[in-house]
Amino acid sequence: MELIAALMLAAAGAGMGISYVKVREFVRTRLRFVDRAQKPAAPWIAGVAGVLVAAPVVALLPVLGSVTAVIYGVVVGAGVRSGQKQVKQLTGG
Repeated sequence: MELIAALMLAAAGAGMGISYVKVREFVRTRLRFVDRAQKPAAPWIAGVAGVLVAAPVVALLPVLGSVTAVIYGVVVGAGVRSGQKQVKQLTGG
């Protein structure tokens, strides 16, 4: 049982790392010229949306709980913020 729990936590961690990179890349490339995606509230909105999407998924898994969904929301929000910073660096703004 402990091995399964460790594997689930490792998979969750890897998934969060991949999610951070993908969200950052999406904001930097696809949402570069979308004004709403560059607003200060965008990371917060994306983070809350991430929690709402992840909550039902982690509720089905016995080892991962609501804290995992909250951490996922933080990761998504951080990815959006990082993408915003990269857009500002690229555009000189």
